[in-house]
Amino acid sequence: MTRSARWSPRPSTSVISSWCRRVPKVVAALDCGSNSTRLLVMDGEGVALARHNEITRLSAGVDERGSLRADAMERTFSVLRRYRQRMSELGVTAGLLVATSAVRDAANGEDFLRGARAIVEVPCEILSGADEARYSYRGATSELDGVDDALVVDIGGGSTELAVVVDAQLRSFSMQLGCVRVAERELGFGVVTEERASATTAMIEHELRRAFEAEPALEKVVGHASLIGLAGTVATLVALERGLVDYERAAVHHQRVSREVVEHWRAILASETPAQRLAHAGMTAGREDVLVAGLYVLAAVMDRFGVDELLSSESDILDGITASLLEV
Repeated sequence: MTRSARWSPRPSTSVISSWCRRVPKVVAALDCGSNSTRLLVMDGEGVALARHNEITRLSAGVDERGSLRADAMERTFSVLRRYRQRMSELGVTAGLLVATSAVRDAANGEDFLRGARAIVEVPCEILSGADEARYSYRGATSELDGVDDALVVDIGGGSTELAVVVDAQLRSFSMQLGCVRVAERELGFGVVTEERASATTAMIEHELRRAFEAEPALEKVVGHASLIGLAGTVATLVALERGLVDYERAAVHHQRVSREVVEHWRAILASETPAQRLAHAGMTAGREDVLVAGLYVLAAVMDRFGVDELLSSESDILDGITASLLEV
């Protein structure tokens, strides 16, 4: 579960280097996550040409069944077909598709990867939790200068990655709890009862204890970590707090969020049905049933590390991958 590695990640040499012999002019990173499927296309100067994000809920039922459902795979494949067309339009010359928690936990994960590879026609790889954390850390910190003790928390659908540099090495832990998995296992998708809230908090705290036992370096930043929050839970929280009717990356990126704001929105949304949550400006369709679960994870992480605010980042695993591709 834990890894120690140099903080600057690189794509798997066996996957990429034989396919891409020179610095490409246009690169693409695709992320098949547990809850969403995303694309970033970047030119050789590091300028983003396109960013796309669609909710596909690939992880639906994985916790219970142990495998990916056919309908969830087809939803994701349908999005990947559109992304492949977009990549062709933009002249992509190199790329990498990564699959994370849902695929690595599924018995038929390799079947999904073969299908994805046939569609996108670029190398495809199932990332370990440690590799996921490395790419996320690189992406999240790429635009930040002078941030001491940066702790990156990436709350996905199936897992949550914690990553921090200690003694010039990246230390990370992949918690087997993300917003979809927490909702499926304990919290539920609708109005949160007191019993479910207590059980959910206990479950997350247990996983955090496992993280600290497995990766003692995490203890070194308790009380003074600069927390950087990634992924849909944090982005949607910022959008809600700012009342954004339409998503604007610049309005969500690098915003400070207090622990009080996390608790404020968790309390409001926990008392509502998914349909009622959709009435809030800033709520993204497809997140209304799992956002509360993500906020429980976020609140527990903030409490355990003793921090009272975080910095949101829309630069994440995709940015880490494209930066690495441009170095090949």
